[in-house]
Amino acid sequence: MSVAAAACAPSPPPLSWAYQIRVAAAQGHFRDAVSLFLRMRASAAPRSSVPASLPAALKSCAALGLRALGASLHGLAIRSGAFADRFTANALLNFYCKLPDTYLHPSGVISVDGTGSPTALESVRKVFDEMPERDVVSWNTLVLGCAEEGRHQEVLGLVRKMWRDGFRPDPFTLSSVLPIFAECADIKRGMEAHGFAIRNGIDSDVFVGSSLIYMYANCTRTDYSVKVFDSLPVRDPILWNSMLAGCAQNGSVVEALRIFRRMLQAGVRPVPVTFSSLIPVCGNLASLRFGKQLHAYVIQSGFEDNAFISSSLIDMYCKCGEISISRRVFDRMPSPDTVSWTAMIMGYALHGPAREALVLFESMESGNVKPNHITFLAVLTACSHAGMVDKGRKYFNSMSDQYGIVPTLEHCAAFADILGRVGELDEAYNFISKMQIKPTASVWSTLLRACRVHKNTSLAEDVAKKIMELEPRSIGSHVVLSNVYSVSGRWTEAARLRKSMRNKGMKKDPACSWIEVKSKLHVFVAHDRSHPWYDRIIDALNVFSEQMAHQGYVPNTEDVFQDIEEEQKRYVLCGHSEKLAIVFGILSTPPGTTVRVMKNLRVCIDCHTVTKFISKLAEREIVVRDANRFHHFKDGNCSCGDFW
Repeated sequence: MSVAAAACAPSPPPLSWAYQIRVAAAQGHFRDAVSLFLRMRASAAPRSSVPASLPAALKSCAALGLRALGASLHGLAIRSGAFADRFTANALLNFYCKLPDTYLHPSGVISVDGTGSPTALESVRKVFDEMPERDVVSWNTLVLGCAEEGRHQEVLGLVRKMWRDGFRPDPFTLSSVLPIFAECADIKRGMEAHGFAIRNGIDSDVFVGSSLIYMYANCTRTDYSVKVFDSLPVRDPILWNSMLAGCAQNGSVVEALRIFRRMLQAGVRPVPVTFSSLIPVCGNLASLRFGKQLHAYVIQSGFEDNAFISSSLIDMYCKCGEISISRRVFDRMPSPDTVSWTAMIMGYALHGPAREALVLFESMESGNVKPNHITFLAVLTACSHAGMVDKGRKYFNSMSDQYGIVPTLEHCAAFADILGRVGELDEAYNFISKMQIKPTASVWSTLLRACRVHKNTSLAEDVAKKIMELEPRSIGSHVVLSNVYSVSGRWTEAARLRKSMRNKGMKKDPACSWIEVKSKLHVFVAHDRSHPWYDRIIDALNVFSEQMAHQGYVPNTEDVFQDIEEEQKRYVLCGHSEKLAIVFGILSTPPGTTVRVMKNLRVCIDCHTVTKFISKLAEREIVVRDANRFHHFKDGNCSCGDFW
């Protein structure tokens, strides 16, 4: 029934007013329910109709956002005595939870405006405290209100009081409490709640199950999440996607894809959130094969036009080294949003064509798509990787001048990195020293790395001192300063610093590289003989070394920070992890296949030179993703232009 029809229809008999209002609200016809209620109040309907219809009227006001009417119904409930009915009181609790800026005041309805007015939760609590009779629904509504406002300790106290007052927590209670344990990563209390659910036979409830899966995943116990998931008798799409998201956020890509395949076999249709959970995992692990499989599923499911999924695909292909596919996905989007533009700009910034990133940014501006703080981080990264100081300064200033975006620590670090990379160390130092935000150790670390590259030992010592004051156990700063001493030939200071690290129990992360071949991940560390192909790799590397020597290659031992003979330094270089991974990739894949290698640290100068030679000799494109960026080696050249 429409509102107009309800207004023109003859008045129903007195006993049917409340019934019609309740039916309209139950079927989601909230406007009709409100219209009928107002007509009832204007008619000669008996007073007994009010208590019976108030819960449905309040529910409709909450659904339609009718704050003033809902608050007036609160007054009516008190005046008519209907507030004594727990269904009416529960409806009031729900109303104040749904409309958090409304409360009842003797002078009328007042909206919270930051001037000291009571909060929504205080209104809920006031109604709750004045209720003559409560039930589990009443307690759950208050628990949910506290949980949504982040009052976690209060929530736990309420649940304990609820239990003491004789009300047993139900599935709704647990699904409100478990996310708190998830957020705090409190697995002990989470497991206690799980035990309570099992003892009371509510562990098979879909909402409790979903909350348990989320809680265990947030506590990095995906194995427990899987056990909960497998124990549930019925799994709806919410549960499948909760399980997928849990595996994804913990980097369990193989398990996530296994769950995805089971989901398809069970006949559960993927939804956009399914792919938005899985695709980023493939990007973070640089698993191109799995990423392409998911892209195929996206097309089959008809979600190609979903902007969020397209943005995830762009980011995934960029992280997997396929910048050209990223651009094709981007170009197919009818109306790219800020996230999509930013993902594409960052992709170009990390892969080498920095000028293409800036052209894209200018197209974004001319297309009236407003950049955000992450967009500017991408633009500054592009300027940094191309050594464009003037452009970087221009964009850094335009953030606040043109767009009103206040630079964050990340933006300041990026601009300091721009200055440091081109050798403007003093300007970078002054810039960081005068920052309006207090610089962190990570900001100073960008300058420390630049000092190492440009061999400025005295400034490196000053910067390292600042870092160690902020983070005394910063392994990175100790390592970089030690390397600065080594490059400068100050072996005594380098040795003393390394000894200090050992005494403090500080260990640097070992350099490692990995490559995926035929769905199997192969990990290499320097001079690691454990790989079954190690001897074949070294033999092939020696062949490449002879061929490179004929073409003028001379080993660059600059990045060997050990006081040893030159010949020993050359031996150290031969065993670097990325060289082992690259040669293994060439040996184990067909001719012409692109070799894709990931490394946890920055590529050293010698490895960079060697990879250029190998790309030409083996007639292969070699893509290396290090800690800073991507390097695309082809025909003896690198996309970074030897500036990284």
